[in-house]
Amino acid sequence: MPVDPRTPVIVGVGQFTERIDDPDYRGMSAVELATEAVRAALADTGADVAAVAKAIEVFAGLRQFEICTPFASAPLGCSDNYIRSVAKRVGADPARAVLESIGGNGSQKLVTEFAGAIAAGEIEVALILGSENGSTLKTFAGRDDKPDHSETVGGQLDDRGYGFEQYMSEYTAKHGLTGAPVQYGLLDNARRARLGLGVDDYRLEMAELFAPFSKVAAKNPFSSSPVERSVEEVATVTAENRMICDPYPRLMVARDTVNQGAAALLMSVEAARKLGVPEEKWVYLHGHADQREQDLLDREDVSVSYSSKQSVAEALRLAGITIDDVATFDLYSCFPFPVFVVCDDFGLTADDPRGLTLTGGLPYFGGPGNSYSLHGIAETVAAMRDKPGAFGLVGANGGVMSKYSVGVYSTTPTDWTPDNSKELQAEIAALPKISVTRNANGAGVIETYSVRYDWPECTGVIIGRLDADNSRFMAISTDEALVALMTDGDPLGAAITVTAGEDEINRATLA
Repeated sequence: MPVDPRTPVIVGVGQFTERIDDPDYRGMSAVELATEAVRAALADTGADVAAVAKAIEVFAGLRQFEICTPFASAPLGCSDNYIRSVAKRVGADPARAVLESIGGNGSQKLVTEFAGAIAAGEIEVALILGSENGSTLKTFAGRDDKPDHSETVGGQLDDRGYGFEQYMSEYTAKHGLTGAPVQYGLLDNARRARLGLGVDDYRLEMAELFAPFSKVAAKNPFSSSPVERSVEEVATVTAENRMICDPYPRLMVARDTVNQGAAALLMSVEAARKLGVPEEKWVYLHGHADQREQDLLDREDVSVSYSSKQSVAEALRLAGITIDDVATFDLYSCFPFPVFVVCDDFGLTADDPRGLTLTGGLPYFGGPGNSYSLHGIAETVAAMRDKPGAFGLVGANGGVMSKYSVGVYSTTPTDWTPDNSKELQAEIAALPKISVTRNANGAGVIETYSVRYDWPECTGVIIGRLDADNSRFMAISTDEALVALMTDGDPLGAAITVTAGEDEINRATLA
């Protein structure tokens, strides 16, 4: 069918992975990794690469871990303008460079944002890019022959800030929520409580979810760890598969020590025709949505996700399809919880014949920080070209299940349609909030928990409820009896005593 010439289409995608066991491994910088992915995306258009590069008006990128907070350091140096460093290397000079705030939802969010800008006639061509150089940083840590990845390019940059304040506060940080494994451990254990499952049964359920992901990763040429794992391997705690944060052994945790890059090129139908991009390359964004969850401690039920449920439902509504009509999925999988909540809400199962990932998932394909879902988008675009008329869904998650963005893709032509994300966001804003007692004293129970095995002393991290008023609090514990219960038993609902310290840290003991 004919479409409006301003209709946005994805016309090129690219990925790049450098594995440490590659014979030519050299420890590339974030700029170099992104550059390789952008070059691949430009070539993927099937058009004149130089002409397409010069036509790009906006370069929008995702932050790497080394530039994610004001306190982050780049031990090997970095560019003062990551976006323009990449643009310069591919012969582009965009009018605008954008650096997105942190969050794994950012890839899909940026695709939706700039697809909308193209549809509105504000721009004609945009490129989304991302990379992560964690493998390089680990490889050269402590070595004397460090490369220098510093460069100064200057130029305009729309820096949207870090945005980490959406995910953590001084209060949560003081109580151990300073890393993703412990944060998601709280969510998965809350889900286990809701389902009434024991520790071993839930670990098996998580392994049954993730083992099929590793099978996909084993066949993906861009995977950082192309090794198929059995359910038993994923579930069994061993020296290799050690516990990271309860309930996760290592093989259930996103693999962030990777060198990976990805890119996606969007343009209007009119621009695609002018630049000579063949129509068989065009993939349309049929559905899209972006939602933000309440802050973690405000949520009435931390075992569910309204943002993912509403985003998926809205994207499907906009595309005019149901979940049964989706041919491929790539669901954000830093840990089991983000996959589980979508499965719970839409009737998907771990053994769905369509699969729940196209990449192989963050623990196996690789978890390149904020840019993982750009790889999911690249895989989905490629899959849609191979299955003309089919629909592929990408679910991208950020923070502590804090932000969720969804895209539904297909080669079937369709005009751009705005979504109702703003109206739906009001429904989340209107949800009840749980009262929080910052300095907690007295008797209480454990609502959910995790255990930090990565600290010098094994430490329990607790979200609890006070008996006096049912308000919520956070606490940590090194109490021998309580930590023993948290590591070798099941502390959900256990009675505890909590005491607020002068350092504003609540500490719990077994009652």
